[in-house]
Amino acid sequence: MPEAAGLANREPLRGYHLRVVQEVLLALLAAEPAHGYQLRARLALALGPLSDALNGGQVYVTLGRLEQAGLIDCTRVGQLDRPDRKVYALTEAGRARVQEWLLDVSWPKPAPAEFHLKLVAAAAGALDDPVAIVERQRHELLGGLREAQRAALAEPAGSTAGLLLEGVVLRLQADLRWLEECARYWEGRRRPAPAER
Repeated sequence: MPEAAGLANREPLRGYHLRVVQEVLLALLAAEPAHGYQLRARLALALGPLSDALNGGQVYVTLGRLEQAGLIDCTRVGQLDRPDRKVYALTEAGRARVQEWLLDVSWPKPAPAEFHLKLVAAAAGALDDPVAIVERQRHELLGGLREAQRAALAEPAGSTAGLLLEGVVLRLQADLRWLEECARYWEGRRRPAPAER
């Protein structure tokens, strides 16, 4: 796939990490059997520049796990001048898992919970200034926002990757607004320095 080939030369978006979700690979196999490279190319096309944050080897590890779980079958297909290619296909159990996943309305764990606990722990143990932690995080998110906006503008109109990037931009903007609230809260709770008492 030529569209996917061009993605290999781009830098991943700052701080963005992706992992292969088993159900995504299963869903990609629902339409037709495919080999690992085809699945990686489909992911790259769907994710656009975010695909650079995905470890390509993880696709193959996940395929192995899905096969062990009985959710996919693997058939070796001979090639003239290359090693045999593994072609993966959904089993009935895999098809049922895809249907369950499509009907699941749970949302991934909210990212702010872990960060919030970091602020609370830093303050409780006098380990670091929560406002300084917020500022470091804000700086990182601003850099990520700039990169995501640049990548979104570079996508052709109507691309699926452009839609995903718009979601990334909106999420980062919301996270930045929440960080502003965190900074206000923790600034109001700062203990006065000994000379100010």
